[in-house]
Amino acid sequence: MSSLHLDAEALYADLARGVRGLLQPGSVLVGIWSGGAWLAERLQRDLGLAGEHGVISSALHRDDFGSRGMTAGADHTRLPFDVNGKPIVLVDDVLYTGRTIRAVINELYDFGRPSSVTLAVLVDRNGRELPISAAVSAARITLPAAQRLSLARDDAGRFSFDIKGEA
Repeated sequence: MSSLHLDAEALYADLARGVRGLLQPGSVLVGIWSGGAWLAERLQRDLGLAGEHGVISSALHRDDFGSRGMTAGADHTRLPFDVNGKPIVLVDDVLYTGRTIRAVINELYDFGRPSSVTLAVLVDRNGRELPISAAVSAARITLPAAQRLSLARDDAGRFSFDIKGEA
């Protein structure tokens, strides 16, 4: 276990302020399954946005599909709006290698062509393998490659982090 302590609720408040600054007329939130979807759901409500947020899965477009197989989130893409011409704010919990973001953008373009796609993440950690960066991140941290950081949500909808692996 790591001695790193991240206050997910405080970071969420920072993320909400950052996302508010990204919104433009017609913007829609799309959360990446599962932590990003939780964040988008709460942001939609807390920012008082009309309509519904979308949820998108990276499973069908992952470049490591052969080794990972079909994941639990494979059938979780739900975009209750036409993406064509829309400014999309893509929301995720942790930006790590960039491979999930690449896969999600491919999935998104299967549904149409947005006017723009902007990334907002709760935590940006080291380890990028692709040239992908977030327009907004509530925190930037460095973790050993053997550690995994994931967002958790309790029954009341409050966020926390789980850190697994060796430091």
